[in-house]
Formats: sequence, structure tokens, C-alpha cells
Amino acid sequence: MSSAIQVRELRKSYGSHMVLKGLDLQIEKGEIFALLGVNGAGKTTALECMEGLRKYDSGTITVNGKMGIQLQLSSLPAHIKPMEAIKLFAKWNSAKIDYTMLNALGIKEIEKKQYLQLSTGQKRRLQLALALISNPDIIFLDEPTAGLDVEGRLSFHEQIRTLKAQGKTVVLASHDMAEVETLCSRIAILNNGNIVFCGTASELTDKVGKKYFIHIKTQQEDCTFETDNIEDTLISLLCELKQKKIHVSDIKVDRGTLEQHFIEMAGREAE
Repeated sequence: MSSAIQVRELRKSYGSHMVLKGLDLQIEKGEIFALLGVNGAGKTTALECMEGLRKYDSGTITVNGKMGIQLQLSSLPAHIKPMEAIKLFAKWNSAKIDYTMLNALGIKEIEKKQYLQLSTGQKRRLQLALALISNPDIIFLDEPTAGLDVEGRLSFHEQIRTLKAQGKTVVLASHDMAEVETLCSRIAILNNGNIVFCGTASELTDKVGKKYFIHIKTQQEDCTFETDNIEDTLISLLCELKQKKIHVSDIKVDRGTLEQHFIEMAGREAE
């Protein structure tokens, strides 16, 4: 694969605070690439520099292709309708409207609503449609599934896979470990202005371990347990609670947040 984006010795400071400290990164054409980092790591600054939205102090950024951008925080006028926004963006970009793409994103179902009437998921779909108006080669998605329910997340994941199948390069920013492991070809983690990991999802999983978090809600309290073995730990916990005649009202199992995994990984490196 040839590169879609090359970043060399990228530096950016805000006053005396250096956010990016000589960042080196290469994103290949046709891959789904995740740029991750805890709050304050420099992730958003790095993305904005690559997107051309923020000036940087030194270094080089080479982008091979047209870009489409879905920001984490964006909005439209409250009373604009989705198709009005689509037509406006199409005119700005001198682009033809791809109705097949709009139908795939479910825009027709919401075309008569005003922006203020849309749900979070519907706004995300509209924002993605606007990012794709110009038929870009590279799509930046910053926290695209934040605030979505399970059905909305799965639908968005399928749309991202469709973009990859079309040969698009997708640069994804997310805090969700399960999401990036499911979708991404490669992952880079930023910490304190530097990349501390870059590799495949399986390599990241090997590095952080398959730690799970079991959340159990009872009438008395809410408890969280860490484990590498869901089955044995869950059976043991349920048996113990049953013996104590404690009623379980809810159980949730997850892989934890990026922050939890990253803090553990950083702790190992420090040791």
C-alpha cells in the first residue's frame, strides 16, 4: 500500500506547553487507522493539524487525496433540514449529490425534520453524509459513535466497513477499545505528545491483555470486578451472591475504557 498521510517531526505548542513533540506517523491508503489517546495526550491537536484546521510550529504533513471530515463537536442551524444542508454542502464543494449514499445512511427517513428535531444518531448520520459529499479519498471521524445506542453503533460500524470496501482511507479517533479492535487495521496511541504504541489491534490486545470488567448491581450496592476469565469469575460471583441470598438486579460485562487499559500499560512501561 502507498501512504495516504505522512507526518514527520510534527511539533505544536500552546505558549510554553508543547503538545506534540516531534510526531512521526504514516497512514496507508485503504486502511482504517485509529489514533487514540487519553484526554490531554495531543490526539485532537494532531488530527486538526492533519485536517488543516490548525497551524503547527514545525514538521511536515503530506496528504495524498481529498479529505472529508466529521468533527466530534459540530452543529448546524437549528431549523435547517437535512436535504437543505446536503444541497448547500454539495454546492460549496461543486459536487453531485450521491442519493445512493444518502439512502444507505438513512437520510431520506429524516429529510423533512429540522436539525433540532434529530436524535444524536440521526445527527451523526447527517454529519457523515456531509463529510462524504465531495467523494473524499480520506475520511476523518472523531468519536463518531459517542452518544449512540447499541443499534446506532452497529449501524455506524457497518457504514465504516463499507467505506473501507470502497477503497477509502478512514482515520478514526475513539476511546472505545472494543470499537477500534473490531474496525481498525492499525492503531496508534498518543501519550504526552509522543506515540507510545503503533501496530495492529491484535498486537495491542496482546500488550494490554484481555482484561474484562464485570459490573454487578444488587439491592445493597454496585460492584465492579476485574478478570481475565469471564466464565469462571462470573459463575463464582453469582454462586457467592446466591449463597448470601443477595438478589442481583443487573449484570454488565465490558472490556473497560481506553483510559483503564492505557493507565495499566503505562504503568508496566514505567516499571
